[in-house]
Formats: sequence, C-alpha cells, structure tokens
Amino acid sequence: MGHIWEHLSTAAKLRLPLLAFLLCLVVSLGDARLRRARSVSSSTEDTVETYSRYYNYDNLTRLLQSLALQYPHIAKLSSVGQSVEGRELWVMRITKDPDADSPGKPKFKYVGNMHGDETVSRQVLVYLVEYLLANYGNEPRVSELVDTTDVYIMPSMNPDGFERSREGDCNGDNMGRNNARDKDLNRSFPDQFVSKNISQDDIPEVVAVMRWIQLKKFVLSGNLHGGTVVASYPFDDSASHQQQDLYSKSEDDSLFRYLALVYSKNHPVMKTGQPNCPGAKDETFKDGITNGAQWYDVPGGMQDYNYLHGNCLEITMELSCCKYPPASELHKEWDLNRESLLAYIEKVHIGVRGYVKEAISGTYNITAVVPGYKSVTINSVQVLEGKAVEHNFTMSPVVSEGADSTTVRTESMTSTSGPSIPTTTTNSPNSTVVPSEENKSSPPILPPEPQPIQPQEFRHHTYVDMELFLRKYSSEFPSIVHLYSVGRSVDGHELYVMAISDNPAVHEHGEPEFKYIGNMHGNEVVGRELLLNLIEYLCRNYGTDTEVTKLVNSTRIHIMPSMNPDGYEIGTEGDVKGYKGRNNSNNFDLNRNFPDQFATIADPRQPETIAVMNWLKSIPFVLSANLHGGSLVVNYPYDDDKKGISQYSQSPDDQVFQRVSRAYSQENPLMHNGHPCEDLYPGEYFEDGITNGAQWYNVRGSMQDWNYVNTNCFEVTIELGCVKYPMAKELPKYWEQNRRALLQFIQQVHTGVKGTVSDSRDGTGIPNVTISVDEIDHNITTAHTGDYWRLLNPGTYSVTASAHGYKSVKTYATVPKDGVEVVDFRLTRVHSDSNGQPLKGPQPTQNPSEKELQSLIKDLSLGQGLEQLVSSTDTENNFRYRGYKELAGVLRGLTLNFPKITSLRSLGQSVEFRTIWALEISNKPGEAELSEPKIRFVAGIHGNAPVGTELLLEFAAFLCINYGKNPAITKLINETRIVIVPSVNPDGRELAVEKECTSTQGLSNAHGKDLDTDFFGNASQRVVESQPETRAMMDLILEKSYTLSVALDGGSLVATYPYDKPVQSVENEGTLKYLASVYANNHPKMHLGDAGCSNNGQMSNIPDGVMRAAERQSHMGSMKDFSMDFGHCPEITVYTGCCFFPPAEQLATLWAENKKALLSMLVEVHKGVRGVVRDKSGKPIVGAIIVLNGGVRVFTTEGGYFHALLAPGNHNIEAVADGYQQQRQEVVVSSYEAANSIIIVFDMDNSIFGLPREFVVASAAASMTALVVTACIIWCVCAAKSNRQKDGFHRLRQHRDDYEDEIRLTSMGSKKSLLAHEFQDESESDEETLYANKI
Repeated sequence: MGHIWEHLSTAAKLRLPLLAFLLCLVVSLGDARLRRARSVSSSTEDTVETYSRYYNYDNLTRLLQSLALQYPHIAKLSSVGQSVEGRELWVMRITKDPDADSPGKPKFKYVGNMHGDETVSRQVLVYLVEYLLANYGNEPRVSELVDTTDVYIMPSMNPDGFERSREGDCNGDNMGRNNARDKDLNRSFPDQFVSKNISQDDIPEVVAVMRWIQLKKFVLSGNLHGGTVVASYPFDDSASHQQQDLYSKSEDDSLFRYLALVYSKNHPVMKTGQPNCPGAKDETFKDGITNGAQWYDVPGGMQDYNYLHGNCLEITMELSCCKYPPASELHKEWDLNRESLLAYIEKVHIGVRGYVKEAISGTYNITAVVPGYKSVTINSVQVLEGKAVEHNFTMSPVVSEGADSTTVRTESMTSTSGPSIPTTTTNSPNSTVVPSEENKSSPPILPPEPQPIQPQEFRHHTYVDMELFLRKYSSEFPSIVHLYSVGRSVDGHELYVMAISDNPAVHEHGEPEFKYIGNMHGNEVVGRELLLNLIEYLCRNYGTDTEVTKLVNSTRIHIMPSMNPDGYEIGTEGDVKGYKGRNNSNNFDLNRNFPDQFATIADPRQPETIAVMNWLKSIPFVLSANLHGGSLVVNYPYDDDKKGISQYSQSPDDQVFQRVSRAYSQENPLMHNGHPCEDLYPGEYFEDGITNGAQWYNVRGSMQDWNYVNTNCFEVTIELGCVKYPMAKELPKYWEQNRRALLQFIQQVHTGVKGTVSDSRDGTGIPNVTISVDEIDHNITTAHTGDYWRLLNPGTYSVTASAHGYKSVKTYATVPKDGVEVVDFRLTRVHSDSNGQPLKGPQPTQNPSEKELQSLIKDLSLGQGLEQLVSSTDTENNFRYRGYKELAGVLRGLTLNFPKITSLRSLGQSVEFRTIWALEISNKPGEAELSEPKIRFVAGIHGNAPVGTELLLEFAAFLCINYGKNPAITKLINETRIVIVPSVNPDGRELAVEKECTSTQGLSNAHGKDLDTDFFGNASQRVVESQPETRAMMDLILEKSYTLSVALDGGSLVATYPYDKPVQSVENEGTLKYLASVYANNHPKMHLGDAGCSNNGQMSNIPDGVMRAAERQSHMGSMKDFSMDFGHCPEITVYTGCCFFPPAEQLATLWAENKKALLSMLVEVHKGVRGVVRDKSGKPIVGAIIVLNGGVRVFTTEGGYFHALLAPGNHNIEAVADGYQQQRQEVVVSSYEAANSIIIVFDMDNSIFGLPREFVVASAAASMTALVVTACIIWCVCAAKSNRQKDGFHRLRQHRDDYEDEIRLTSMGSKKSLLAHEFQDESESDEETLYANKI
C-alpha cells in the first residue's frame, strides 16, 4: 500500500505543473480574446474599458479612431467642425453600412458635453459607443437597433471647455462651462423670441452643429447635460421670458412629454422626480420630466432650434447632480443611464414613417397636399406602439372642367431651339376629366401641366439664416444644385453662390453660363430675397414644370444672393433711401470699386471685389444681372464716359443691351410704365423702363461695365423697387412683380449665335479663339473646350473665328427672331497643307511618355485643371520663419527623406561663411538630362524679404511629398529639372526683423551691398570685386542650361520682366511680358493690378499686375538682367506682397495665394518651342545659334538640343551654324499645348559669297595656279640677283682695310654714294639698287 501511495504521489507531482500550465494557457487565451474584443487602441493605456477614468481630448480621439478601425462595417468616425481652439467635433456614426445612406432609415443623434464641465454625458456616450459596437451580432436588441437606425453620437460638443474643467468640481467653479471665447453654447442658437447674431469666430461649435442638423435631417435627438437629474422638453423659453414657472407649450407638447417619460421611467433616479441634489434638496420634478421654460427660461437653446429649424425632436437630459464627479462614479452613472439611452433611441421608429409628429398610438386621418394635384386623405390610420405604419399616396393632377374654370396660356421665348414652351394657369382646383356629350368616343381632354409651386415663406434672411437656407436646398436637391463660395467679405462672411443645372458642379460643353448677383449694396435687400425665392422656385418645380425643367437642363444658372453680407448685417428694415449698410465693412462702395475703362479708381480693391473678379474670369459667363434697389428700371452699359458727365454712353452692343433690358422690364408692368417712384422722384421717367447708365447718372468703377469690357459677359443692373429695405410683409408683392421677369431674363442667354471652334486636324476644341462680328467692335473668346456664345439681335451677321497659329474663317449667320443660330468653325493650322495635313519634312517621333506629358500640360492649362491639382494636393504644414540653421536642416531633411528625387549642393558661401544652397528636384537628380527643360526658383536676394524663402521651402516639400502620390506632380518632376535656391543672402536674412514692413535692415549683405546691383558680366562695368554671393549665383546662371528663372522678392504685389536697366526697347518683350502674366493670372490678387502699397508708396492700377522692371525701379547690375544677357535665360521677378517681412501668421495665406502660380511655372516651362539640330548624317550640332524672330538668340547644347519659351502666336526661327546653310522655319506656339518639337537638319553650305561653290572653287583653283607660276618666276629672278649681290659684298670685305680711313672721314650719305658708285651694276635700275641696299 505504501508503494502505491508513493507512486500516486509521484504522479501527482508530475501532473500538477502540467495542469497549472494548461490553466494558465486557457486563462491567457481567454484574456487575449477579451482584450481583442474590448481593445480600443494599440497603446498600452487603452485596453479594456474600466469605467474608472475620464478621457481627455487626445485620449478620446485615439479611442474613437481605434474603434472606427476595429468596426468599419458598422462604424464611421468624422468631424462636423472644429472648436475655437481647433479641436475636432468628433461624431461616431453607427449603423449597418455606415458609408451609405439607406432610404427609410431614420437618423438619430446624441450630443454630450455641450457645457464643458458637465462631463458625465461625455463618458456615458463613449460607453454607449463601445456597447453598441461590442454587442452588435451578439445581442439581438443591439443588432436590430444598429441595422434599422442611423445613429450619430457626439461625445463632446465643447472639447475646449472640458480641457479647462477639473475633476471633482460639482458646481462648475473652474470656468469650463463655456467655450474658449467664453460663450455659453446653449444660449447661442437662433431663438424664435430673441434676435441673435451668430459669429463663426465666437461660436464655431454652434455654427458647425447647426450645419450638421440642417444637413442630416435628424428625426429624434437627445442633448445630455449635468447639474441635476431630469428630462426637459421644449420650449426652453417664452415670448415674455419670465424666468420661472411659465409653461411654454409647443405644437407637439404631448409627444415631447411622452419622449421625456421614455427616458425618465428607465432611469432609477430620474423617474422618482426627486434628484435630491446638494443645495437644491427641495427641487422636484413630477415623473422626472419638465417643460424647459417652466423650469427656467433659456433663450438660444439647442433643443428649440432642432425643433423649429431642423424638423428634429430633441429633449435635454440632466444626468447627475454633480457636474464633474470623481471618476470612481462613472461606472454607476453608466449603469443608471444605459437602459434609458437605448430605450430612447428605439423611439425614433414610432409613429408614421417620416412623421414623428403623429407618434403617439391612436387613430389618425392623414392628408397629402401637393400644389397642382388633388389632395388625398387616408382616414382612420391606426398607429400602434413600436413600429411605424407605412402608407403610400397616388396623386392625380388638377385638370380643367367646364365654364367655371379659366385657362390662360402664355408663350415663353424659345430656349436654344425647339417649340415654344406653354405656361398654363388654372383657377379650378377640383376639376375632373369628363368626355364630351356630343362625342363620347373622343379621348378625354389631356390634363394641363400642374401649376408651379410658389415660395411659401417670405422673410428677411440674416447671414446665418441665409446660409442655412442655402445648405438646406443644397442637401435636398443635390442632383441639380451645387453650393460654393467665391471668397469672403471683409468680416469673413462667405460669398455664397448656388449653381443650378442638371450637372451643376461643372461647365458642360455647349451650355451657357448665367448669373444673378444681389445685395451688392448691403441696404438694398429686395434682390437678396428674390434670389432666395428664385432658388426655391427652381428647385421645387424642377421635373414638374416644363419651363423650369427645360431652363435648368439647358443652362447653368449661378445665383449669388449677397455680394455684401457685411453691409446687410447693419442695414435697417424700413430704410427707404438711406445709406446705412450700403458700403462694405471698410466703408467702400463696391459698385465704384472695379477697374474702369475711362478713369483710374484710386480706392483700394476690396476683398469682395477681388473675389468676384476672380470668379468672373474663371467661368465663361454669357449674361448677367446685378440686382439693386432705390428705383425701378433696368440700367445697361456704359455707366460712364471719358468726360465723366451724365450723357448717353453707347457700347458697341447697345442694341443687344436694350433688347435684353426690355425682356426684363416688359414682364414687370410697373417697371415698364416708366414712372417708377413718383412720390420720391416725381420728375423721373424711363421709356420702357430701361435706361443707359451714364445718361441716368455717371458711375465710375461699376461692375456691369467691367463685366462687358473684360469678360465675355453682358451684364445689366436692375433696380427692383423704390424702397431699399422694405418691410418683410411687402416681400410677397415683390416676388409677384418680378418672378416672370427673372425667368424671362434668363431665357435671353439662349439668343444670338453659339457653336464650337475645333481643330480641323483632330477635332479637338480650341480655347481662346476670338469670335468677331463685322461692324460690332466687341469680341468674345471661346471657352476651354472651344464652345462659345455671342448674344446678338435678330438679323444676318458676318462672323469670324481667328486664333494664333490658325487660318481665320469667316461665315454668315442669320439669327432668328426667337432662339439661337448654331455656327461651328473648323480651323486649319497655318503650317498645314490645304487638306489640313502637316507639312512634309523630318518630324520627331513621340513616345507614349511624351504623349502623356502633352496631355497633362493641356489638361493643366485649360479649365480648372491647375485649380483641381492645387485642391487635390493639400499637405499638412506649419508655417514659420526659419533662420539659416533651420533652413539648412530642412534642405538636408528633404534629401534624406527623398533621396531618389533630390540632390543638394553648395554654390558657395556668403561673406560670413554661410552656405548658399541649391536643391535640385528631378527623377534623376545630378544627372544631365539635356532634353528636359530646366527651371530655376530663387529667393532671398534681399534678406529683409524672407517670404520667398519660406514659399520655396514649402514648395520643395510640397513637390517631394506628392511625388509618387499625385500623378500630375510625379509626371512634372519626371520631365523637369527643378533647381531651388531659397536664400541668396543668408547674412542679410539673419539681420532682418519680423513684422517690419518697410525696414531695409537686412536688405544688403554683410558688406552693405545690395546684391541685386552687383551682377555685371563685363569687367569694364565693374568698379569693385563682386560679392561672394553674387559670384555663386553668376556661376550657376552661366551654366546656360536653364529655360526659365523665377525670383521671389517682397515690397509690392506685381510680376516684373526684364530689364531692370534703362533701355529703350526690349527684344522679345512680348514673350517676357507673357511669362510674367502667367504668374500674375494664376495669383488671386496680382492679376487685378492693384499693387498699391500704402506703406511704401508703390503705384497701383498696374495693368494685369505686370510691368517692365525698369518702370518699377530702374537700376544696373540686376540678377534678372545678367540672366538674360549672359545666361540666355528669361527671368521674371515676383513681388509677393507689400510688406517685406510680414508676421508669420500670414505665411499660410501667402502660400495659398502663390501655390497655383508656382505650379503654373512648372507647366509653362514645357511650352514654347524645342527641338534638336543635326546634320544630314544625324550628328548633333553643338553651339548652333537659334535666332527667334530676328532678335533673341539661344544656343544648342550637347546633343544639339534647344528650348525657347515664346508667347502664344506665330514665330520665325532661324538656325545658323558655321559651315552649314542657314535654316528658317515658322512655328506656332499655343497657350495650352506643350512645346512644338522640331528637327532642324543642316546641309553643307554650297555657296560662297553668294556664288555657287563649284564656280568659286574652280575660280579659286585657276587663281592659285596663276599665283604659283608667278611666284616661281619671281623667285628665279630674285635668286639670280641675290647671287650677284653676294659677290659684290665679298670683294668689299677684301678691300675694307684700304678704304677704312676714307670711310671714317665721309658722311653716311657719302658712304652710300661711294658704295653705290663703286659697286653699281650698270644693268640695275634705281629701284633694284634700293631693294638691294635694304637687303
């Protein structure tokens, strides 16, 4: 027995460790599964939910992001906006397939932590997110809720306030309740009883949530707070604003009470009605619910806004007595609220689907009413607890019957081409179709089209109200509307535009662009409200009203309700003829602020003006109206004349303007009458309700004249009424007077001629083609795809299409009385034969890569291509000024992070031994790729203007980061050699001082030399030795491989081109000016020409923002001039802003302004003309001279390559090389196509002095033979004479001693006589004797 126990004991000892191991393994695996199920982050701190700590903003962000990644099939994290301090307002969407919107699935939301120090709501909503995600698929109740409901949970609406709050603060003593601008978010929403001004800057959280509410169309919502325990329901305030005990009842009061009870009865403490909070022990709430205003009056509450403006029913739940309880209380709070939170969400499914209003169980009669259709009622609909009852309605249109109804038919003008559009008005709302008694077999009368739906609500819209209105319609009608902003006002209000069309976001080929602009003068408000009415009218009637549908399908209509939202905000309702609010916030009249053809506008260009000018140049508008107030008339160009007096100022299209003006006035009987404001202006009369602007009164700087002179757009100004700011009750009258006129005026865009101009070779549309009409001195141009529209009155016209590089084509067009004539042009290139085929000769072959580049250059040069590239390549950046050491670190960092596309080299050192760096960006940095264009970007030649340095550093990082990610950027880098020199004068930069806009400190180098006066190529021009910085740049420039150079400087807002030195004329000035204009045109402000800098007296009103450098500040020795004369590379200098050294906060704006322009230079460097020069054997010719237009010269490099930038147009090229025949060729350069690639083949020069080589060679040979024979004869004669002379001298030396004494006594002349006499050969002439003596 002892032996057995010993054996068992030994076995037990062996098995116990094994069992322990297995047990640990099981526990470990189970724990791992638990961690995987509950883990919310890869960090060690975010593991299993403990319900024992608060999540700050960073922790909350990581947690929500981790959950979204862990449950992508049912969770999606997004932000609806940012707080004052830039924290995201995170929202977790939880539903099946969260990336799509499922019809019929109601939307529900919870919002927590609206008051930053009321923190229980924040945490329980986090727990709710975790609970729903973790239990989906495991718990049927949760699974059904997630499958059938679109749940949105915002744990914190006030993250800034939370960060300032302190745990344990039950009373809110740490000032975390409000946002970072000290605004109570639950007192900041628009209120039905109190007028509130909503500021994006003060309460961005509220503005973001308002937009969210309008966008998502929530059905039910809960707003979670703290401070007591109760469910509060609307209304939160009353008209009298009695502080307490005044019940403010909503239309759905019984429904709100029901919903509040759902939450309350599922909460163990709340349902008692006795929160028993410290300091308010006696406060009780029957059933745990209360009417908000009865409890205490809260104006500007979020729950009321949801109900009144969002069609969403929201109640407010107060969850705990202590606002910020210790974290140890969180688990208890979750347990108390979990069931209430779930039960409340489930109530989104009660009632009639789509109508939460009729939610309580019972029996109801439901009626559907649609204007133009007979109403339908379903009686005795039983609504049960739990699920919604679904009913569908089939509507019948109202039709005409008998003599009791009257039908008025009006014919609208033809749009494009086709039959007239009938518009029917009927007075019988309840008629039916009845066959005629005489012929019962005849078909029934067809029902007329339903009547258009008219706007139902007329009121004055504040900015916030207008913004929400626009977003509402943008959300409701996404297939036909596109909401965008063209810029901001002085006070930061968006200048919104609503585009309405069947494809509203883009320009469709052949579809004209039309615009209405309202409220240019802030206190002239009728236009603003009419345009909002028009938006509603077009949206509501699209698809049901024939006229509206056809108009929207055939036109892209842009509506800007308010160009001056700042002025509107200070206008006063009831203002008849005042000026308060007329001007913008800078107190400038916007309709006197545009560039004028007859006068100089001295006022600085305003942000609103700049934004509109940029907008008008970006879209090919055809027709426009600017809506004003103060009279009743249509005013057409011109608004002024050269003399500046009130007299008729006729434009070339005066007859067209009169016609389109009458088209509006005739639809407004009061306007057409011509006596608009007899009480205010009794003597004023306008025939037919129209007037020439200058004849009425002279207006300089008007928008309508700028439209006509500078764009394709014909614009008129419409005065809509005698009272500038009428009372709201008058607005329906204005709509009735103008609604037909507004539509009729849009129709005028479809009159005249239209068509497409295309290339006869490949059929592609040609942009910027000039369309001219004989005897009308006003041209328009084709849009980016070659389409055009030219407004003309009925008649026959001679129309011509002409473009650079193409043969002009003229044709005749007859414009019909109603409608438009389609005239298409096919142009032939000038270097093609009569059949449109390219001329014979060597043509370069294109590989796929070259074709891809050409396609890219064209895409980026036309339309919104470059703009789209800019918007699609945003990078994270943190702008600040960087000193020399950090600059060097950035450049080294780029080479370390992007070694395959960057190369860094030193050009030399400054006086104080700082390195001048050059960064090359290319797919093969450091290697010579001779066929690729090379562009140089330079900044910092003046150390006190460091903006260019920072822009080039950001530009370099931008290119590197997007390489390999963005195809366009990748292709540009692969096909271009980019060299960036961010700081030429690092010593001066170290001396410069931020925020010094006019200081010259740091302008010069350490020797006090302005480096831009130190570039001299000839030693004779240089007084002293060049500076080391200058030598470094001169060596770089003299590499002579650059196609284009761009230098960035500061102190003005203009682009300049060579020369800086005073010269009478500039060769190739057209090209140089064009290159500068490319940069300026891609800058949002520069091209407007308003370079006026009050801080330094720089001139303003520079045409197109471009000027010759010497006109700005003439000086010798500039880098630009040296680059031109010795580097054979055109260089432009861009001045990025008036301030030399602006605050760092402005760098982000400056980058946004210059980003597109810098990219445009990378595109432009691929244009012009390029090619290769060879001889007949194919050998490249290096050093051949390419003469452009008889002036500017470039030289072929290794491999025979050359590349020259040229302005668009026709150019003559001559190629010259020693020993070869001169070659001439004509090329056409396009503004949107990559460089023409040509091959120049040299033949040996067979002419000498203009004579045939064979003749010259034969003549030369004969001449040489004669010369040789003659030389031989002369040589023989000379040789004979030489021998006789040698003999004579020999005898002279023999008798030298005998004659020595005599020779000493005679003169030099006697010596010569003696010798000549003594030894003269009788046969020699005098000349021969002289010759012999010389020898």
